Amino acid sequence: MSEHNEQPTVTPQQVRRALARAERGAALDLAEATALLAATGPELDRLTGAAGRVRDAGLVAAGRSVEGRGVVTYSPKVFIPVTKLCRDRCHYCTFVETPGQAAREGREPFLSPDEILEIASQGAAMGCLEALFTLGDRPEDRWPEAKEWLDSKGYDSTLAYVRAMAVRVLEETGLLPHLNPGVMSWEEMNRLKPVSPSMGMMLETTSRRLFETKGEAHYGSPDKDPAVRLRVLEDAGRLSIPFTTGLLVGIGETLTERAETIFALRKVSTQYGSVQEVIVQNFRAKPDTAMRHTDDLDLDTYRATIAVTRLVLGPKARLQAPPNLVDLTECRALLDAGVDDWGGVSPLTPDHVNPERPWPSLDRLRDITAQCGFDLRPRLTVHPEYVRAGEPWLDPRVSGHVAALATEGGLARPDVRPTGLPWQEPDGGFTSVGRTDLHSAIDDEGPDGGRTEDRRSDFTDVYGDWDEVKDAAAGTGLIDGAPAVLHAEGREALSAAEADPGNLSDEHALTLMTAEGDLLEQVCRLADDLRREVVGDDVTYVVNRNINFTNVCYVGCRFCAFAQRRTDADAYSLSLDEVADRAAEAWDLGATEVCMQGGIDPELPATAYFDLVSAVRQRVPDMHVHAFSPMEIVNGTARTGLSIEDFLIKAREAGLGSLPGTAAEILDDEVRWVLTKGKLPASTWIEIVSTAHRIGLPTTSTMMYGHVDNPRHWVGHLRVLSRIQDTARENGSDGFTEFVPLPFVHTSAPIYLAGVARPGPTLRDNRAVHAMARILLHGRIDNIQTSWVKLGVEGTRTMLTSGANDVGGTLMEETISRMAGSEHGSAKTVEELVEIGAGIDRPVRERTTLYGVPVPR
Repeated sequence: MSEHNEQPTVTPQQVRRALARAERGAALDLAEATALLAATGPELDRLTGAAGRVRDAGLVAAGRSVEGRGVVTYSPKVFIPVTKLCRDRCHYCTFVETPGQAAREGREPFLSPDEILEIASQGAAMGCLEALFTLGDRPEDRWPEAKEWLDSKGYDSTLAYVRAMAVRVLEETGLLPHLNPGVMSWEEMNRLKPVSPSMGMMLETTSRRLFETKGEAHYGSPDKDPAVRLRVLEDAGRLSIPFTTGLLVGIGETLTERAETIFALRKVSTQYGSVQEVIVQNFRAKPDTAMRHTDDLDLDTYRATIAVTRLVLGPKARLQAPPNLVDLTECRALLDAGVDDWGGVSPLTPDHVNPERPWPSLDRLRDITAQCGFDLRPRLTVHPEYVRAGEPWLDPRVSGHVAALATEGGLARPDVRPTGLPWQEPDGGFTSVGRTDLHSAIDDEGPDGGRTEDRRSDFTDVYGDWDEVKDAAAGTGLIDGAPAVLHAEGREALSAAEADPGNLSDEHALTLMTAEGDLLEQVCRLADDLRREVVGDDVTYVVNRNINFTNVCYVGCRFCAFAQRRTDADAYSLSLDEVADRAAEAWDLGATEVCMQGGIDPELPATAYFDLVSAVRQRVPDMHVHAFSPMEIVNGTARTGLSIEDFLIKAREAGLGSLPGTAAEILDDEVRWVLTKGKLPASTWIEIVSTAHRIGLPTTSTMMYGHVDNPRHWVGHLRVLSRIQDTARENGSDGFTEFVPLPFVHTSAPIYLAGVARPGPTLRDNRAVHAMARILLHGRIDNIQTSWVKLGVEGTRTMLTSGANDVGGTLMEETISRMAGSEHGSAKTVEELVEIGAGIDRPVRERTTLYGVPVPR
């Protein structure tokens, strides 16, 4: 990004050259976009003409043009200023106030529930369809009065209050909440998605100069960090949230910085498809602000910015300009420049962010729009493309509210009046769907032993833009290996490992992780010696059954061949009775554990995870339930509104015995965001397992490797696990019971089919990872498990002589690896596991989930 505060020198020749390319429909680069932002006079008219043609083509493609007249949209809304307190200090803002200002006017720090519902109810009666929740960023972090008010009402945070009010607005008025609370974390957006069809946050600018330089527009405002705001946009994309964003023009940015912001918006939009509209907003100075003497953005500069944004984002983008921030007659110029949406317009509430600029009347706005050759139509807060698509963009708990107001094409129904509808779980609860016969999911397979098709039906959409994924993998050097190891370096690192294995330096750890030849043999020998010292020669196993209760999932993990969309032929969901039946059958066959994991199905009831545990424990009281990855836990918190700790406590009360530490992949977001579109960030995984340890729930730990990662990531991942375990032990918890290295199975993995990932780890990689896990986790995690499902018999034996001591479970069926293309079956008998140990002269014994001795029956 540009860090210069000087405007670039743009010559007339550069403008004309870029304009010629734009008129030919060529893709613009950053320099050309910058040049066009400086267009004036006849060149500006040509520029807006080219942008208008691109917009018109997009309307035709979207079915929003009839007999040459395109449809321009707006959202009839009410503006609900939940609180005007904020922790930021933007130099142009008059929306924000202090607690003292509110008190002097006799107002509380937040609108009360009654005040919020009164605004929403009046709006519904007047035909509004959207409830725009606008508020300052995290006021409780700055203002004690905000925290005290929230505490007194029983809310942990401002966002918890917003969530509760969104539910009440849905249930009591039928208006669709559009949440605009500023910077949010991945977890917070995940919790808000079930109560809101769409969300938003202006990017404003990517200029770090305006954020870091004293006196500039965003100085002193932590939530205006461009990197933080871009992360919010990316997280919204990962969560498949229809998201409104945009740029604020004229706050001191250079033309280059302005162009960089537009390109940043295009990148997010292309990568995730979640940017439902881009607002191009012009700066207007306000009295009593630090920028009160800054000139308003002039109309020609505004026109050029809209036109360039349209050309860069392309015909599919929905481009909005607020009609109240220009004179009504100037709206014609904005339409000519490529706008196709006017945003929210309210017949009831003012624009609280720009209170000096009243909304135009709809009749006058409709007349201006018609004079430009367009029809004005109302839309919902969520744009038509996402209404038509449904899942995964709309949570089932709000999809009914959306459907009540939408036409088949996704716009607002003519003259519709919203009415309150219950906010509740999808009808039906747990029902059996698809291939649920006890053995059909194993026996009725495609020719490769996995799914019947080599990819799910929405392969090109659900994972994001594959070209962007490839660029991310290549651009970050994820697939580069570590440097070759010199003999002296290897000897020094090995000596250090022998002296203090659990506290190797990162440099020594990387040296040994990349070992080959004789050095690798010595590393594996050391690991095997440590294994013998810590747990002896016994090879352990647990008699268990994997129950993958649904494979319906829209998270978009690019390595996963297990997930299906609901309408795919291979999709299935088990009923509670079927889950309990499988647990009972497993118990009768000698199992002491069921391991339950499933897809992130948006139609699961909020109590699904508790119900699953209860169903098993009621049918088989003594069965240990080892269930739910951290991704499922965070999904449960979003659906129930519970905190992570409260959710885990309730799950434990239902009978949950331990958590699988899956969904870890590589605990480095650089890798995670290549591997997956929408999975939880590393920090959330860490928070969930750490919370589980703190309340006394043990977990396992895993690492999936051999895809777009390299040995540096493996070392880093093991370091993260070490720190988590150290904290658990300091707090008196057992923490992790085991570490399970999971080699990437590439055969049917989407990321491999798309040509991004390599075809799994080599034998050298497998030996090094298992051995170094034993070494680096020494004194912390005693048990290193090897996966016979992924490695087969001979591979498992090799790992058992390289530091591993456990072969996991009998499984009885294991769907996830099989559907990814594993060739090593989905179940082992006890006799087969004993034979694995016999092949390396090691005794084999049964254990419990927590590595105890099973009670004889």
